[in-house]
Amino acid sequence: MRGEDERSGELFSYVDLEARVRRDHPLRAIRTIVNEALSTLEREFAALYSPIGRPSIPPEKLLRAMLLQAFYSVRSERLLMERLEYDLLFRWFVGIGVDDAAWDHSVFSKNRDRLLAGNIAAMFLAAVLAQPKVKKLLSTDHFSVDGTLIEAWASMKSVKPKNSSSGDNSGNGPSEPPAESGGRNTEVDFRGQKRSNDTHASTTDPDARLYRKGQGKEAKLCFMGHGLMENRHGLLVDACLTVADGHAERVAALHMIEPHADRPQAITLGGDKAYDAEDFVNELRSMKVTPHIAQNTNGRRSAIDRRTTRHSGYVISQRIRKRIEEAFGWIKTVAGQQKTKFRGCDRVGWAFTFSAATYNLVRLPKLLAVSP
Repeated sequence: MRGEDERSGELFSYVDLEARVRRDHPLRAIRTIVNEALSTLEREFAALYSPIGRPSIPPEKLLRAMLLQAFYSVRSERLLMERLEYDLLFRWFVGIGVDDAAWDHSVFSKNRDRLLAGNIAAMFLAAVLAQPKVKKLLSTDHFSVDGTLIEAWASMKSVKPKNSSSGDNSGNGPSEPPAESGGRNTEVDFRGQKRSNDTHASTTDPDARLYRKGQGKEAKLCFMGHGLMENRHGLLVDACLTVADGHAERVAALHMIEPHADRPQAITLGGDKAYDAEDFVNELRSMKVTPHIAQNTNGRRSAIDRRTTRHSGYVISQRIRKRIEEAFGWIKTVAGQQKTKFRGCDRVGWAFTFSAATYNLVRLPKLLAVSP
């Protein structure tokens, strides 16, 4: 018998949201981990809010919504709120009812900014890794480190000469007359101009720096993100962001590995050729960290000698360290951090660290399923 093509649904529904999400959905395992991590941050959340006034959007729901934005590559808060309006899976994960109204995108962004001002992203990453079922997956002996460029939310046209007369280093140089063609996005010819971070700065994002990835590459306004990965399952155990600088990778690596090196037994740290510097290698050895760094012999002498390369563990570290590129690839493509939507080193760093925690959450359900 052919069914009738009825265009209107039932007025009432007696099916709970919990029943509409299949039992083996990956978000179920992720939500359990997320809720346990958020429960440990109760005091940190309370410190960010005033005890009086109207209740705002709960920070737990804000963070769950931001996780969905990264999981499903939602490119804006406006589209996220639209998806939250009609997607029952999104409502179930965030924790709002079927009849509850979704937030306005501007209200969501304003409430989210309060979280950006705190160190919540790093605390959330640590809270996820501190759970007993996750902690047993992590290696405490072998790590890898690497850095990646995050393109700034600023145009090359915003790079102006610094105001040397007033000593202003914010990038607000002397005002220029408006172009004859009019409009905001005017044509600019940079040919023949010499621009460097010492003499120029972006008026849009003064924290962004001109950086060239390699010989023959163009210079871009960007930041530098850094990640520390444990070698057993390739999970990120630490992440931070700095200004783009030639020494930033090695300085950030020392900062991230130091808490893990405070133990009597030596640990290993894998890295690419950019970390093959004598000062960096000596600093690692003084911290009881064996430097499994790729040798850079291009017209120079490597700081890594036979006392390190003769061990089979060195070859293993060099093979496994490349897995950190998988994390950076996911963070930059799926989580949308290839070109950041924030300005300022602190806010961009918050988003990068939060994306690192999001990457771990994506991988944890499968790892926990096969873990004994």
